[in-house]
Amino acid sequence: MEMKKVSACISAFILLLLSFTSFGSSQPDSCSSKLTVSNLIPFNTSSLTCMSAWSSEGFILRYENAGPSLWNFVLSAPDKGAYIAIGFSGNGRMVGSSAMVGWKSSSGVGIVKQYYLGGYSSNQCPPDKGSLSLVQGSSLIVSQSSRLYLVFQFSTAQPQSSLVYAVGPSNNLPSSGGYLSTHRDMASGTLSSPAGGGGRGGGGDDDGDDDEHGQKGDGEGESSSGRKRGGDDDSDGEDAVARRSGGGLSLTKKHALLTILGWGILLPIGAATARFLKHHDPLWFYSHVLVQGVAFFVGVIGVLAGFKLEHNPGDGRDVDAHKTLGIFVLAFGGLQVMAVLMRPKKEAKARKYWNCYHHNVGRAAIVCAVANIFYGLWLAKEARDWSYGYGIFVGVWVVVCFVLREWRRKHVVECAVC
Repeated sequence: MEMKKVSACISAFILLLLSFTSFGSSQPDSCSSKLTVSNLIPFNTSSLTCMSAWSSEGFILRYENAGPSLWNFVLSAPDKGAYIAIGFSGNGRMVGSSAMVGWKSSSGVGIVKQYYLGGYSSNQCPPDKGSLSLVQGSSLIVSQSSRLYLVFQFSTAQPQSSLVYAVGPSNNLPSSGGYLSTHRDMASGTLSSPAGGGGRGGGGDDDGDDDEHGQKGDGEGESSSGRKRGGDDDSDGEDAVARRSGGGLSLTKKHALLTILGWGILLPIGAATARFLKHHDPLWFYSHVLVQGVAFFVGVIGVLAGFKLEHNPGDGRDVDAHKTLGIFVLAFGGLQVMAVLMRPKKEAKARKYWNCYHHNVGRAAIVCAVANIFYGLWLAKEARDWSYGYGIFVGVWVVVCFVLREWRRKHVVECAVC
């Protein structure tokens, strides 16, 4: 009995120690803490200005005007098995900017490259290109305490004022050639004047070379503004970033949620109410019209969000097939609305043909919608959980429809339909 108590105490102590260690090692970076990786950085970090660049993704930016034509940068972000990036833009847009991108490879080696962001596809964003005049030997990425620190210097009298931040899809690193997959999310902001120091403020880019000194730091601390020269910039760091997506959800996720809810969930449910509840007349009809009406409304908003997303420079993707299928679904939905308005009476001879038209167009809309949702989630790359979740819904819906069909076949006398 005594041994059991001792064993229990030891186990509790070990668990407490492990949880404490875990807490200590995963502390987030902030502008109010010390930059303990400074000994791994090839320039002086004691007077860096610090700001919360992108709070929802944990991006912390430190920088300073270190000389007449020299700027130092340290970008810190959580290590999620993805690349982190900061771009310098003359107009606030991703396209046309030069970006510094870093990640830790699967072998643990840090990789840093400069990119020219000439478009939305991987081959339009070639590695080792760009206009940033990088200082040789200054570019590296440090991995420490579950965070990445992207470090670089470049020569310019005045950087461009607009910044673009991006984070890659989780657990999806760039290819061996350095080509990037489409970012999971992005944000934009401005570079304000450094607090103190040589202070030339203003923010962005002006350079032209490339560098690749991927190194992995091995320190132990967490992170934060070295001396930060503006630990209070944490507050205006929030204002420094104009998120492309309001309210915490990116436009991509809003598009996905709306189309899945409208076309992918409500549309099949509405079709099932009409097919299997006709013995509850007229309840089935009003339920069917209500559910399909809401599905059409929500789906149309999702499609509009998708079109806006396509023209958003931060979200542009090569999605012609996805867009085409979406247009088909929208067209089928519009045809169904028109069919309701032109619905003949039950006694009319045309009713039989109308039923065939209405049922088959509805089935085509559901098939196209489900296929396009899975295709869209595949394009998103980071949405594996979403695909599994929606796949479970589709599977449950198919099983329920099969069970109801068998029950109706045995218990309900059907009217003549197509």
